[in-house]
Amino acid sequence: KLSLSAPNHNMSLALHFHTNDKCNISAYFAHFACVSQFVASPLCCPSRASILTGKYPHNHHVINNTLQGNCSSLAWQKSQEPQTFPALLKSFGGYQTFFAGKYLNQYGHSDAGGLEHVPPGWSYWVALEKNSKYYNYTLSVNGKAQKHGADYSRDYLTDVLANRSLDFLQYKSSYQPFFMMVSTPAPHSPWTAAPQYQDRFNDTKAPRDPNFNVHGKDKHWLIRQAKTPMSNSSVQFLDDAFRKRWRTLLSVDDLVEKIVKKLEVRGELENTYIFFTSDNGYHTGQFSLPLDKRQLYEFDIRVPLLVRGPNIKPNQTSQMPVANVDLGPTILDIAGYNVNKTQMDGMSFLPIMVNSSSWRTDILVEYEGEGRNVSDPACPLLGPGVSECFPDCVCEDSYNNTYACVRTVAPSANLQYCEFDDNEVFVEVYNVTADPYQLNNIAKTIEQEVLEKMNHRLMMLQSCSGQTCRTPGVYDRRCILTIKHLDFG
Repeated sequence: KLSLSAPNHNMSLALHFHTNDKCNISAYFAHFACVSQFVASPLCCPSRASILTGKYPHNHHVINNTLQGNCSSLAWQKSQEPQTFPALLKSFGGYQTFFAGKYLNQYGHSDAGGLEHVPPGWSYWVALEKNSKYYNYTLSVNGKAQKHGADYSRDYLTDVLANRSLDFLQYKSSYQPFFMMVSTPAPHSPWTAAPQYQDRFNDTKAPRDPNFNVHGKDKHWLIRQAKTPMSNSSVQFLDDAFRKRWRTLLSVDDLVEKIVKKLEVRGELENTYIFFTSDNGYHTGQFSLPLDKRQLYEFDIRVPLLVRGPNIKPNQTSQMPVANVDLGPTILDIAGYNVNKTQMDGMSFLPIMVNSSSWRTDILVEYEGEGRNVSDPACPLLGPGVSECFPDCVCEDSYNNTYACVRTVAPSANLQYCEFDDNEVFVEVYNVTADPYQLNNIAKTIEQEVLEKMNHRLMMLQSCSGQTCRTPGVYDRRCILTIKHLDFG
């Protein structure tokens, strides 16, 4: 069996953006195991900060994608970057570390060190300046700016990241273990596909699940304000975006395949752990919201996580609730580092991958809404406080779209309990087994005892830190609380 203190295993984390395709990935992932993963926050920068630190947003303090929201700010660099899992891998594990792609949305900002700033823990650094692009971008290559234009053969970012990754694998030392993190912007907007893929999926449409283009009548006001049915132009727009996103992912498929084949040719594949995941989900028409993330529902908080490596059985699917705060602890565990020495909130899921160990039953999801201080001139009736609005005045975010959720997955319950920080203290509760598309909010029909216990658990998780984030949940078999039979109505 795998020794959990084996320090000589190599690791690769492939991170791409905004997909909730779960485990329906390309054929060469047949050797991978699939894990049910949730994000700590359904937004780029807070989620990526959780991956790097192993902490929930209330502990790493990145609340949105702005510098003022602590995204790649000087405060982040001082307080959090020295304790990220790559920094620990390099300083304590002797790993060669390589980063390529999008880091944090405000990375490279002139008020936060510019492109000269290379976060601690990276031996080789190839990071995109600020947010997602495919052409006409600037990279920080070990702290030096490198500008790229609009020539496909030289500048298409996904291919540039693939080539940089292959170069690292070719020229790295064979006498030290390595960790590489490849973070492609695809399928983030502006959804620019490689030329050879621009005509693919012409007949593809966004999924027409039961929650597509329906009114969220029992949900938070931001969902209720969406116009149902959506206009034909909105449906055409989201279908077109869905096709474009898929086209960009074909180049990500190429990247992953090249890296896997390179590891195989070098004789390193069987001694390398590979993780493939995303920073948040994405919705395309669910509850009549055209396009975005930021919401509490499965389509925004659930992402694919595929893993392969020594002693991990391929083609298995684990339903245990893993969060992206668990990625860092798991990788440190593989490297032989004691996670209890860190301040990380997550825990290693390596044991459940290799020997089906017991696991916690719930995780925390947090989001702090954003809005504008003035009304949108195109939508004056909405008033101030909203943002991310479409031409038909359907808005995807607001100041009071601020919430926290407990997502529970246990043999006796598959629940989501959420509270909003608004004047209503609005509550949403879903029995995800009976209602996988979250059509019916059962907050007013579920037993009061269950609501009280879930509220107590949520408050506890919102104030947790480190090991206190890993205590037994309401439906954990280790928990002394007794829950009566649930009537979900």
